[in-house]
Amino acid sequence: MPVERIPGEKMYIDWVGDKPELLVVPSTGEILPVHVFTTTLGVSSLVYAEIFPDEKLPNFIAGTVHAIHFYGGVTKYLVPDNCRTAVKKHSKDELILNSAYQDLEDFYDTIVLPPPPRKPKGKPTVESHVRYLETHLLEKTQGRGIHHSGGIKRCHTKDNSRHQSATVPKKVGSRQDVCEKYDKPHMKPLPGENYTVCDYKYFLQIPDNYHLDYDGHYYSVLYTYRGQPAILKATLTEIRICDGNNRLICKHRRSYKEFPLYITDDSHMKPEHRYFKEVNAKDGAYYRRWASVYGRYMSELVDTVLKSARHEEQAYNSCSGILHSCKELPHGLVEEAARKCVEMHACKYTYFKKVLSTVVNDHRSASGGKPSSLPNHENIRGRDFYK
Repeated sequence: MPVERIPGEKMYIDWVGDKPELLVVPSTGEILPVHVFTTTLGVSSLVYAEIFPDEKLPNFIAGTVHAIHFYGGVTKYLVPDNCRTAVKKHSKDELILNSAYQDLEDFYDTIVLPPPPRKPKGKPTVESHVRYLETHLLEKTQGRGIHHSGGIKRCHTKDNSRHQSATVPKKVGSRQDVCEKYDKPHMKPLPGENYTVCDYKYFLQIPDNYHLDYDGHYYSVLYTYRGQPAILKATLTEIRICDGNNRLICKHRRSYKEFPLYITDDSHMKPEHRYFKEVNAKDGAYYRRWASVYGRYMSELVDTVLKSARHEEQAYNSCSGILHSCKELPHGLVEEAARKCVEMHACKYTYFKKVLSTVVNDHRSASGGKPSSLPNHENIRGRDFYK
């Protein structure tokens, strides 16, 4: 079946099957095999090839990113092989991409569309160049001892350039010229920033303490996600946590300090945990600042309470109780109650509560009842109606 190639539509991706022994370990002289990553465009057949020590996910992502920048644009589709680094599941009914390749797809605004499994005819362009690399380019490099990847790249670039200069059937010029003329004008421009390769860590379920472990630190996630699967993505500067469907939940700045080990966003905590943290995070200066809002006598009362304890930390609960009991009251009444406690040298929580209650009741009696009491009205039954 003849297939009409559309300029700039697809970039085909594959690994070369042969693994030539090229990389020499300087310390031992051992020769290690290398893995060749290759891509090609549909119309121009312009080839990009790069050598890696293995075929793991970071190298697969890096090779794809380098190829996109080599071509200077983004095709509508990326057509990788059905390797586990790109595709988790591909059947006639379902396609599930690796989360790392999903991120690449989102970043470059493209579509990852692998061919059917075990169907090399689904990407014949790259398969033909894989055969070329296996039979010509790699055979020429066999037996050459290369001590670093830069030497390998130069070696392959020199041989591969001859292949790139070959004319494309029915078109004039080299593959590079055909790419510039046909493919590149139909490709989307590169994004303004570079793609950052992440280290991925998968969790079957978020633990009860809603923190995920990475590199000796624990990063928080909203406590309601406990028991659900999650994906942690780490860059050099940032930790991103996504749910099982690869949707972003939260971000953290990556920590390299030995302490604290737990990197917690307060908004992720359970209400009772947040209250406990707030109470234990307060110090004497905090309570003194809070008391100064009411006036001089309240500041003196709280300062006396803090100094009366053998250790200041032992008086924090008393200060918290005194100040919380004043939250919804006028500052004048609070200051009056504090003045009476200071003048009588009775600066304690229990005594302040009694004095404050007396001051508030006296004020309400003087003003003719509770300000919030309901007026008498024939349509208001009152509590006596229900007895």
